[in-house]
Amino acid sequence: MEKLAEGYSLVEGPIWVPGQGLLYSDVLNGGVFCVDRQGNVTTVFAYRKGIGGMSAHENGGMIVSGRNISWKSVPEGETITVLDQNEAAGLIGFNDITTDQAGRIYAGSLGSSPVFEDGREPQSGDLYLIELDGSARKVANDIQLTNGLGFSPDGKILYHSDSSRNHINCYSVAVDGTLGEKQIFATTDIGSPDGLVVSEDGRVWVALPGGSGVGVYHPDGRFDQLIEIPEPMCTSVCFGGDDLKDLYIVSGSRGAGSDSAGSVYVQRVDVAGLAVPLARVSLGSLAS
Repeated sequence: MEKLAEGYSLVEGPIWVPGQGLLYSDVLNGGVFCVDRQGNVTTVFAYRKGIGGMSAHENGGMIVSGRNISWKSVPEGETITVLDQNEAAGLIGFNDITTDQAGRIYAGSLGSSPVFEDGREPQSGDLYLIELDGSARKVANDIQLTNGLGFSPDGKILYHSDSSRNHINCYSVAVDGTLGEKQIFATTDIGSPDGLVVSEDGRVWVALPGGSGVGVYHPDGRFDQLIEIPEPMCTSVCFGGDDLKDLYIVSGSRGAGSDSAGSVYVQRVDVAGLAVPLARVSLGSLAS
């Protein structure tokens, strides 16, 4: 395992962008950064805080979470709100996101902030589907602390971390994106489930804050192995590289004895990850 970058508060939202490298956010200090395989780091944009999930868009730019789901141009300039918060309805923001093969976006909502003081009692969130025309609908509810999202190789199962309950949930997925009843895929014994990805063989790779690594689970939910990192706050994971066999693991500072211990690691693995499709939701009809 190799450390590629360090010095962040809470690294989240890693995605692999071919031709660029690994993009990731610093939730508490703000900004999105890119690191290549040689460890060269550049700033993509500098200011937005609270980004827990990201996706590249087919028209360029990035879909990012936080207080809302937004498209941001790269380099930074225009911002378009795709799905806004609704504090009156208990929707204060969004955390992890992912895309399906059609380019629709699944976004987990937050009823209270897990990292920023907002004076609210902990509240559960929901899971939203943003359609290609930009409309959105709720497809699942009662996620106590929404985190990682990822699809099975055939696209028929959506995995979803509920960190507060130590559950990795799963849903069957209909052609129109509607989800079946929430079921427990696995319960974590070492740490809580956070960001997740799926490999070509159907295994689910889940970052485990408090567990100092990534837990790997067989398609039937059985625990396979733990890939350890030096920090306890392992927050998310991503496959990258030309063959998608570079496993990128990111971390936060909590429990590491420093406010800037958040890091990016990479390790070669023997199976390729699934490429995450580009977001294709409409931007032209949305108000900026």
